[in-house]
Amino acid sequence: MTLPLFAVYGVSGCGRGVMPLARAQLLRQGIAATQLVFVDDQPKAPMVNGQRVLRYAEFLQAQAGARHAVLAIANSVVREKLAARCAADGVQPWTVAAANVVTMDEVTLGEGAVLSPFVTLTSNIRVGRHFHANLYSYVEHDCVIGDFVTFAPGVQCNGNIVIEDHAYIGTGAVIKQGKPGQPLVIGRGAVVGMGAVVTRDVPPGVTVVGNPAKPFLKG
Repeated sequence: MTLPLFAVYGVSGCGRGVMPLARAQLLRQGIAATQLVFVDDQPKAPMVNGQRVLRYAEFLQAQAGARHAVLAIANSVVREKLAARCAADGVQPWTVAAANVVTMDEVTLGEGAVLSPFVTLTSNIRVGRHFHANLYSYVEHDCVIGDFVTFAPGVQCNGNIVIEDHAYIGTGAVIKQGKPGQPLVIGRGAVVGMGAVVTRDVPPGVTVVGNPAKPFLKG
């Protein structure tokens, strides 16, 4: 029987942070680390942190019963393009989660997520495709997270919040709890700056910073 092959797509800092989680997850499933590789479109070395690095074409050509990839790419637009490429080539999306991630009741998690150490997803949450939740981030009750959303470390996403596709929430940002039936909304492609405290809706495509968070105006 030909064994499956697993990949962390991207060998940058994001990918190197995901690789140990992926390796440990496979080992818990009884799958050897030899079935795990980095994939990168422009590799600079054949090995990184003890794992082989393959070009995407090499990954597709390698002998495998099935191919799985987690997209360790911080840029959500690039992540979406790579997700489409992988789907077209029969590469299955792969979710990687640290062993200490806490997931409570009625959590729906879309395909291809990355959940870093100390992430918590509480109850009655719906999360879209290819979500990145970095170290110590949390999502509280009754939240809806779109596709290709990125949380930097330490994001505090409190209850009754809607975060639309491709939003980026910066390190240490705090999003105030919304109300049942009247959630606080972070619009599609919005950016919440590092340490921002969001107390009201953020329109699509707008960058907000500060406490309370306000639109960032370039000087």
